[in-house]
Amino acid sequence: MAIDRVPSLKRCRSLGLETAVVGLAKSSKRQPKRSGRKVSEYGMQLKEKQKAKFIYGVLEKQFRSYYDKAQKMQGITGENLLCLLERRIDNVVFRLGLASTRRQARQLVSHGHITVNGKRLNIPSALVSVGDVIGVKEKSRSTELFKEIAESKNALSVPAWLTADIQNLTGSVTRFPNRDEIDVPVNEQAIVELYSK
Repeated sequence: MAIDRVPSLKRCRSLGLETAVVGLAKSSKRQPKRSGRKVSEYGMQLKEKQKAKFIYGVLEKQFRSYYDKAQKMQGITGENLLCLLERRIDNVVFRLGLASTRRQARQLVSHGHITVNGKRLNIPSALVSVGDVIGVKEKSRSTELFKEIAESKNALSVPAWLTADIQNLTGSVTRFPNRDEIDVPVNEQAIVELYSK
């Protein structure tokens, strides 16, 4: 299986992303100033695709399959693409506050700590549907990580398309997200233009 081993902070700097977007603490290093070199239209489109792939932790082959699926759906292709990426179970676990980063969420899913509708699911790329109930496996609830989350008094900002019950370590999908509810700094239209060339 292919793994992206580029350090996250380095990738954030090269793509011009805030570290908070991927759930990282701010770097203490000073950000180097970039030269004012003009970026071509292709370069800008490629950068937008790389940003989306990095934020959601998806490699090229899988990203292309999401794009092909988004094209076949009704509506705007770019918005469909982001909606599909948001519906990944690892992203939903992150959005519900059961993990501090998407990478951590992916690991929790891979290691079998997460259930969907009461059944263990260990495929991070699985897509959730409306009405799905996401929770933490009974045996995993006693781990230090999930105890801290359940006892946390901090009110988490959960997107409107999800409902969360953090004390019981569960959440559900009430509907699919709209584009204005997806807070990733990505120009999805540029990705569509890149793939349609």
